[in-house]
Amino acid sequence: MKIPFAAYWELTKPRVVALIVFTAIIGMFLAIEPGEAWPWERLVLGAIGIWLAAASAAAINHLLDQRIDTLMARTQHRPLAVGSLRPGQVLAFAVVLGAISMALLAWRVNGFTALLTFASLIGYAVIYTGYLKRATPQNIVIGGLAGAAPPALGWAAVDGFVAPWGVDPYALLLVLIIFVWTPPHFWALAIFRRDDYAKAMIPMLPVVYGVTYTRWQILFYTVLLLVVSVLPFVTGMSGVFYLGGALVLGGVFLYYAIRLLNPPGELYAMQVFNYSIIYLMALFAFLLADHWLLPQAAAVAAPGLEFVRD
Repeated sequence: MKIPFAAYWELTKPRVVALIVFTAIIGMFLAIEPGEAWPWERLVLGAIGIWLAAASAAAINHLLDQRIDTLMARTQHRPLAVGSLRPGQVLAFAVVLGAISMALLAWRVNGFTALLTFASLIGYAVIYTGYLKRATPQNIVIGGLAGAAPPALGWAAVDGFVAPWGVDPYALLLVLIIFVWTPPHFWALAIFRRDDYAKAMIPMLPVVYGVTYTRWQILFYTVLLLVVSVLPFVTGMSGVFYLGGALVLGGVFLYYAIRLLNPPGELYAMQVFNYSIIYLMALFAFLLADHWLLPQAAAVAAPGLEFVRD
């Protein structure tokens, strides 16, 4: 019997998971102070474990969304929708990936990272996909915490449990940035795909409250994101190099959000969506560059407001 490797690979949502793992890896390297030895085993195995967990959650998402995937043009090609895989195969695949992930993280990284990763998996695959997505137009806001967790997972892979916060407060700042970034990112896509969501009876914000209301919500969250993105500088986590990058990236995002109020065409929402991905990757890249290439910058940025690190 021919094994449909391409179908299984598609179950893992590789592009989405790549962004998740990228932010987790940034969290790992931000947890290491310049001059410290790199814990290579935890870095490599932590990234693999987080990737496996994210891939498992993606496969469960395919399984729970099988009905709506057949109705939406964006997802009609997915393995379950076209019948290239059966539900039992997808479930087994997801369970195996999740089990390997938890075993790897608990055994070779640390138990705290395994626990956080498992909670994130359940939050996205079960709570968001299985319930919130179909229950409220605020689904992506409430369920966004699970998707925002990867930097904290990466940080925990390096540091373990940090009393009393659990993870370093700076890691929580990274989570906050992604949490606030998620609504304008996803709602831009939802505007473009609103007819699909309406057909599948998924109460996304533009379906329930209309496109105009959603555009204003995107603008609100973009302004909030610009404010939140400055916090790493304000708290002494990063320096002026990061601040400059954050302000430029945020200013461009704000321009997109304002123009979205009266867009030049239907495809403009997808331009906002695509820029939001570039924004997040570039913002985290600025954080990493500031931390490693300019190690003295963080020391002179608002030292009186720094979090105390053990």
